[in-house]
This record gives sequence, C-alpha cells and structure tokens, in this order.
Amino acid sequence: MSDQDPKKPQNPLMKNLAIWAVIILGLIVAVSVIGGQSGAQNVTPIAYSDFIQKVDEGAVQSVEIRGSELKGTMSNGQAFQTYAPEDPGLVQRLENQGVTFNAQPEESRSLLGAILINMLPMLLLIGIWIFFMRQMQSGAGKGAMGFGKSRAKMLTEKHGRVTFDDVAGIDEAREELTEIVDFLKDPTKFSRLGGKIPKGALLVGPPGTGKTLLARAIAGEAGVPFFTISGSDFVEMFVGVGASRVRDMFEQAKKSAPCIIFIDEIDAVGRHRGAGLGGGNDEREQTLNQLLVEMDGFDANEGIIIVAATNRPDVLDPALLRPGRFDRQVVVPRPDIEGREKILEVHMAKVPLAPDVVSRTIARGTPGFSGADLANLVNEAALLAARKGKRLVGMAEFEEAKDKVMMGSERKTMVMTEDEKKMTAYHEAGHALVSLHEPASDPIHKATIIPRGRALGMVMRLPERDEYSYHRDKMHANMAVAMGGRVAEEIIFGYDKVSSGASGDIQYATDLARNMVTQWGMSDKVGPVMLTENQQEVFLGQQLSQQKNVSEATAQLIDAEVKRVIEQGYARAKEVLSGHEDQLHQLAGALLEYETLSGDEIEIIMDGGSIDRSDSARKRPVGIAGGASAIPKAGKRAGRGGEEPGSGAVPEGA
Repeated sequence: MSDQDPKKPQNPLMKNLAIWAVIILGLIVAVSVIGGQSGAQNVTPIAYSDFIQKVDEGAVQSVEIRGSELKGTMSNGQAFQTYAPEDPGLVQRLENQGVTFNAQPEESRSLLGAILINMLPMLLLIGIWIFFMRQMQSGAGKGAMGFGKSRAKMLTEKHGRVTFDDVAGIDEAREELTEIVDFLKDPTKFSRLGGKIPKGALLVGPPGTGKTLLARAIAGEAGVPFFTISGSDFVEMFVGVGASRVRDMFEQAKKSAPCIIFIDEIDAVGRHRGAGLGGGNDEREQTLNQLLVEMDGFDANEGIIIVAATNRPDVLDPALLRPGRFDRQVVVPRPDIEGREKILEVHMAKVPLAPDVVSRTIARGTPGFSGADLANLVNEAALLAARKGKRLVGMAEFEEAKDKVMMGSERKTMVMTEDEKKMTAYHEAGHALVSLHEPASDPIHKATIIPRGRALGMVMRLPERDEYSYHRDKMHANMAVAMGGRVAEEIIFGYDKVSSGASGDIQYATDLARNMVTQWGMSDKVGPVMLTENQQEVFLGQQLSQQKNVSEATAQLIDAEVKRVIEQGYARAKEVLSGHEDQLHQLAGALLEYETLSGDEIEIIMDGGSIDRSDSARKRPVGIAGGASAIPKAGKRAGRGGEEPGSGAVPEGA
C-alpha cells in the first residue's frame, strides 16, 4: 500500500497528458488528410488522348510517371492527372517536345490501408465522443450522467478518528447515543431480546453546540463507515434529482452496512409539505417523500442508522418525527458551567498554558457560550499571545480574548472629541449606577468607554450563576438599567443635548417590554395570554391576505402596555440617578480617567476608596465580579444614529 501511495498523484496527470497527446496527434492527422484531399481537388483529370495532343502542341511543361499514373503541369501552371496504357513511344514523344519528365516506381498500397486512411477522421471523432461519455459517467455526482448520483462523502479513520473523548460538555446527549454505538458494535445484544435499535436520531440544538462532532464521535466509537451529506445537496432546480440522490445514497449505504448516514441541516429538505404557494409537486417535496420511504418503507434498510442535525425542529414535517423514522430526538443544549470547563480543557490541551490559567474561572465568565464559541475563545487567546511574542498563553490573554469575543475589537484608531467622551462616560455611568441600586440586577463585571465594535462604550453585567428562567423583578430591573444611560444624559447635559446613543438600549427595552406583555403574561391588563402580531402574507411583492391574530382594540392595548412598562423603567432610573447625582459624577470621572473599570473597582469608588493599579495589584488574577455570564444584559451604548442593536438577551426557555 505504501509503495503505491507516491504514484497516486502522478497517475491522473500522466493519464491526462496521454489523452491530450492522442487528441492533438489525431487532429494533426485529420488536418493533413483533409489538406491532402483538398490539395488533390486542385488537380484536373484529363483523358490520355488529350494529354498526347497537349504534348504535341507543346503545352505540357513537366510530367511525373508513376507506373500507369501520370501527373504533371501545363505551361500555364495548371496541374493535371491521367492514366496511360502501355505506350512504348511515350518517352520518345516527351523527349522530342522537350518536356521535363521523371519516373518513379509504383507504390504498393493495400486496400485495407486505403480504407483506414479514409476512415481515420471518422474513427477519431468516435474515439473523442467515447472518451467524453466515459468522463461524464465516471464518479458519483460528476458530469451530466452522474447528475442524480449521491454527493455523500464517506469518512473513515483516515480522515481523523473522533471519539467521545473529543466531545465534552454534553454528557446527557452522549449517553442517549451510547446505545446506538453498542448496537453497531454488537447487534445481537438487542436482537436476541426482540429489541430494535432506533432507525434515526435527530440532534436538536443551537448552532455551534457540537451536533456534527457528536455524530462523528458515534461513527468513531463504533468503527463503522460514516456517510455525511448536507440537506442542501439534495435540492436542485430539476424535479426528481434530489429523490434520485436519496436512492443512490441508501444504495451506497447498503453496501457498507452497518453504517451511519449523517444529514446536516436537514431542515433544508425536511420542511412541512404543502406550505408553499407553488403547489405540492416541487423538487423539495419529492426529495422528502423519497427520504421518508427509504427510512421506513416496504424495503427495510437494516444496519443503516440515520443521524440528522438541525437548529429548527419546529419547521420539520411531522412524518419525519414519527416512530420508525426519527425515533429519538436528542437535545444538544449550550453547556453549563461544568460542561464549559470540560470543553475548555479539551481545547486548552492543544495550547501551551501559563501557570495562572484557571479553566474554572474562564468557564464561570462565559455562560451562554457554545462549544464553538469556547474554541474560538481559546484560539483568540493563543493569537493574542503570539502577537505579543509570548511563549505561553496566560490569563490576561484569555480575559482580553473574552472581551474581544463578547464586546468586539477595540477601535484604537477612532478619535473621540472631549464632549463625546464625556457624554459616553456619563451614559455608561448611568447604566452602572442604576444597576448598583437595583437589587434584582446582575453584578457589574466591567464598564468601559473604549469603543469596541460598533459601540462607543459598554457596561457588562454578569449573573452569579447560570440562569434558565427570567423573573419579573429582574425584567423591571433590566428595564431600568437600559434606560439609565438615556436618563443620565438628560440630567447632566439637558433635554436638548440627549444623543442618539441610547438607540440600542431603547430597542432592547422595547423588545423586552413587548415580550413581557404578549408572551410571558406580565401585564395585568392584558392577562396571561399568548398574543402574536398581525401578519400579512405576501407573494412576489403582492399582498395575498392579512391574518389577524389580535383585534384592533387588543393591539392598541398591547401598545399602551408596552409603553407603560418602558416609562415605568424610565421613571425608576430617573429616581435613582436624581437621588445619587454625586455618585454619578464620581463614577463618570473615574471612567474618564481610567477608561475601563472592573466591577470590584466600581464598588471601591462607590465606597469612597481609591483604585490601586500598581504592578503588584496587576499581578493578581483578574476576578469575576459576582459570577459570570456571556450575555451583557443591558447598557451597551450604540454608535451615533443607532448603529448597534440593543444589548441584552433573554435566556432560552424564559
């Protein structure tokens, strides 16, 4: 096997060179034959008696004698050709008229050779046609003849074996899939008791949580072939192509059974049928129908397990989710603090770490991060250390990388005027001060007036633990914190000097208030009712119908309640900042001096202390104020004109 590996890259090149050499040679021969035939068409055949007459008249300039064939040139340059009988006096006649002549022996040409020369152009065209047809038919999914072939790629251990040791932070999902691995290793363990392994497992979770990695780990643990394909690879503009690829994919899988077929982003082909406006006989529905038949039809595909992944299970067709097809739905959520620590340890094993790096501390500071986010965090820290010329990645690089991932890169080239910098400082000080005086608010992790991304400043608050629900008192606290920046600008600079920097905060507050009123039943006037907005159905720019989910009176009530909730948060923020204006000046002054303050430093300033930023203080590990989080809840100041959407996100499941 090793002797053949070096030759593999050369074989296709040599084959192509040989093919092109034959094609070029054939074209040269064809051109020469055609040129010879075209040249022969300029020769005028004449009768032998006319030839004798022309010789006697002195009109013949030269003659070439080849057996009974005579070729020559007239005095006017016209070429001629004739055939002579046995004429012993021909040579004497030519000498008497002064004709230049030459004699050559007659060529012995076989009939088969003449036929081959005449048939050469046609044979060449047939050979080229056969070559291109074989090229179109070779390879799955290549060329016109392979248009309906499956594009699934089979991954084996040669491409890098992935096991459950490489998957961390999703222990519950891994345990649910261990049964599939056991079945692939020892099918008789289940079959002798009459049990049947689920034919399909649907991995559901947000992007970046490790669904694809988990599917590869199943194949790596079981040691079976692993076919991977994307849902979009089935959908083409021609009806029937996707269904043909599904059939071909299962045919390939049967030859390698037991095996796993992994379909990534299955929602591209598995959406609800009959939901479109163009009828039901379209390409996507044909493909879905064929997939349903292959998974649980009359012809059972034993030993083939389908694993699919999607982050949109709500749009899948119910026929896909019934028992017998995707029997098992495995939720792959964002990891908790224990899972994040394990994921960080997996990725940190590939990076040289400094002694001060504590994965637990980083995990506490990144709730809401997916596995892909954590991998990106470790990579950014390594790049920062390399940029600084360090040989080890320290805790300072991880903190800086976390700020870059969560808040964006520092805009060091952006020059702000003193007035803009002062307004930004008071804006962020307003967010921070309201947060400190709201008991339900999360502790402040960091406040900065350094422009990052599209924001001119930011206050990041981190919860003390992972949160899975959202309470009423915290919603109102977050509403007040979001309004704190706008209120601070109005108190310090006046009504006419309020800037557009609070556009992101207003958007966040509006979305939060509308969710409180329409989805979470947090309004006494509306009640615990789920309400959705009126929707218009539009097709090709034309409005087809309007679906009314709420009446006009209810819509007006919703708007009024949303406005009331926001104004209530505005009033709470104004009450806090008006009663503690001295602290607002003190905190804004510290931001103008230091530009970035940690949560601990803000508390020291509020207590009347001074900040120690000496070398000895900097050597201490960077602390996490009151816990950790990845999602800033409020206080993100947008650029002028409302460039940045409101910060703060509602936890999943709230």
